[in-house]
Amino acid sequence: MPVLAVMLVSQPLGLLLITVTALAVGGSMPPGGDLAAAMAGGVAGVVGLSCFYRAMAIGPMSIVAPVSSTGAVVPVIVGLARGEQPAALQIAGMAVALIGVMLAVREVEHPHGVTIKPRAVALAALAGLGFGLFFTGIDSAASHDAYWAASAARAGGTTAIVLAAIALRPKLTMPSAVIPALLAIAVLDTLANLLFALATRHGLLSLVAVAASLYPIATIVLARVVLGERLAAPQRAGIALALGGVALIAAG
Repeated sequence: MPVLAVMLVSQPLGLLLITVTALAVGGSMPPGGDLAAAMAGGVAGVVGLSCFYRAMAIGPMSIVAPVSSTGAVVPVIVGLARGEQPAALQIAGMAVALIGVMLAVREVEHPHGVTIKPRAVALAALAGLGFGLFFTGIDSAASHDAYWAASAARAGGTTAIVLAAIALRPKLTMPSAVIPALLAIAVLDTLANLLFALATRHGLLSLVAVAASLYPIATIVLARVVLGERLAAPQRAGIALALGGVALIAAG
């Protein structure tokens, strides 16, 4: 399916899910400025997600996913600029986790011989920038209420997707076989956004962003289980290091 068509289904559904949840929880609405930042972050997030989906469609996931994870640099820089001071053990954990990610995603040759297109790498890098801006944008609103912060971010993203659909008018043919996948995308993506917002309430933005950047490991592992892609020894070592880095962050 066209990327825009996928987003046009998953984003509004995610907005409905998170807004109903926010109403049910009954938290307080964040200030207007923080809501605006979250909405702007949501726009950046859907741009990043669109680039990510397209990059995955034209390039190997074992390369696209890790390149996109480099967007964690954005909230790390912002957090440090705000004066965040992680403990020494947490700084060590960040370093170990990032080294683990680099090892986990290192691949000398793609197992299926797929050519890595420069466009796929460029789109993955843009995706990472979008994700990093999303992480940063949602942080302030989440400090007041994570549920409404996630809802505001999804509202901004959904608005951008709807406007793009009006302008581009993509084909919306939807085979019934893909409906479960679209529902899963909406639920998991929304849940991930909410969990990140909740995490920022309990930890420094820079540290939470590094932990969130470990998602390529899940991609690699699932690719092995679902698609039969093999993990090289450096990748297995990288996964172990990354998990160890997260443990150090938590221990600090």
